[in-house]
Amino acid sequence: METWVLITITAAFLQNIRSVLQKHLKGVMGTTGATFVRFGFGVPFALVFVALLAFGLDYPLPRPNASFFGWVMLAALAQIAAQALLIQMFSHRNFTVGTAYSRTEPAQAALFGLIFLGDRVGAGTLVAIAISLVGVVLISVARSAAGAQALLRSVFSRTAALGLASGTMFGIAAVGYRAASLSLGGPNFMMQAAVTLLAAIVLQTIVMLIWMSFKAPGELGRVRAAWKISAMVGLVGATASFGWFMAMTLQTAAVVKALAQVEMIFTFASSVLVFREHVNKIEIAGCILIVAGILVLLLV
Repeated sequence: METWVLITITAAFLQNIRSVLQKHLKGVMGTTGATFVRFGFGVPFALVFVALLAFGLDYPLPRPNASFFGWVMLAALAQIAAQALLIQMFSHRNFTVGTAYSRTEPAQAALFGLIFLGDRVGAGTLVAIAISLVGVVLISVARSAAGAQALLRSVFSRTAALGLASGTMFGIAAVGYRAASLSLGGPNFMMQAAVTLLAAIVLQTIVMLIWMSFKAPGELGRVRAAWKISAMVGLVGATASFGWFMAMTLQTAAVVKALAQVEMIFTFASSVLVFREHVNKIEIAGCILIVAGILVLLLV
């Protein structure tokens, strides 16, 4: 099995854990604070990753250039925008429909990768992305009272627009991070990913701190009060992001994000095994399609 595949699956598993921890934080702080901790508390761990590679493995530090900083800024801000769009979407009716549309990220990443980086994907990869996308959409709407019919009726709704815009921003962020890492030109994919992560997460922390200071100053106190679990979110989140960046340095963003749909399987398993939630036929069908798409992806 190729290195990027193992890294991506591990990152998807860690991201699922981070999401579970962030849901717990929602009980003690607002959405803004719960979003901030993944960045702010991840900075120390991003520094540790760079230090371990530089001093532990003696990898030379790359010299960032203007292109690197440009791509990092684009990707980091796009990721924040994507999160903000998701949060806004949750205040609308049928937000599950919007969530389903936001899962078009791999397809959009394929388009942006082609436009910005000249990354091409084969017909087999596009088929794999399509199969997994259908599976993810089914799981997204399986427990919605609206159902799959509403998904088709809501193509031109505000909720669908927010979901598609969120997927667009996530797609741009993925391609931007790949471009930033590649622009360093070495010394290897691990150090390139670690430096990219550190630059991005520091920028995101600064932006979020400024935003919270003006818009939600009370969140800062709640974040400090929950520092223990916030630190866990920071560790798991930074490690997952490190994995994404390594994988996207080795492979195109679209392919990595397509395989990353395996996170939905982990989320589904957590719901069933940990929270003992009921499983319906649509969810089972969605899981089967995701697995089928991933198998096609790995075989082409």
